[in-house]
Amino acid sequence: MDNFHHDGTPLAGTPLTRAVLEIDEYAAGLGWDQPARLFALVDTAQLRAEEPSLAAQLAPGAHQDEAAGTYTPVEQEALPAGTALDEFLGTVAWPGAVAGCALTVERLMLPPSAEESVPDGLDGSRLAEWVAAHPERQEVRMTVAVLRDGARDSALRLRDKDSATEVLTGAGLVPGLADALAATFED
Repeated sequence: MDNFHHDGTPLAGTPLTRAVLEIDEYAAGLGWDQPARLFALVDTAQLRAEEPSLAAQLAPGAHQDEAAGTYTPVEQEALPAGTALDEFLGTVAWPGAVAGCALTVERLMLPPSAEESVPDGLDGSRLAEWVAAHPERQEVRMTVAVLRDGARDSALRLRDKDSATEVLTGAGLVPGLADALAATFED
């Protein structure tokens, strides 16, 4: 139990990990079968200095000393319906005040043992249908965050193990999505 708070939630080592787990917990509170959600990550101390009333709404009860070196997630407008995630991310540009961004998205995944049985020649939609029908499929919510400086972190939560103590975190869990998010900061 060394790596958990008294309420059972995982301890977060870095401000970016704390932001990822905060977003994961927020998404968990909304339930499953949700659309993808995009968040700007802003430096909490900078937000408090420049937008004190907004900061109070977003992080009520946070004290100045808690704000140092932390990120406040600010949810963005909903992704346009019917737009592929990679296409949408290709249109995103962030103002200079945004330190990073995060995305939470649900996907179906197969365990490595089942991936070997994928039929050859299946493309996007046919492959998605095959995975959706597979008895070993698992629903997973992925929360991935990147900072302008290249730092990244992510959290994975399986639907059948939907508790804060079962959330897996790590910088390299979803590299393709992290790369796509990092690209939103490139000129």
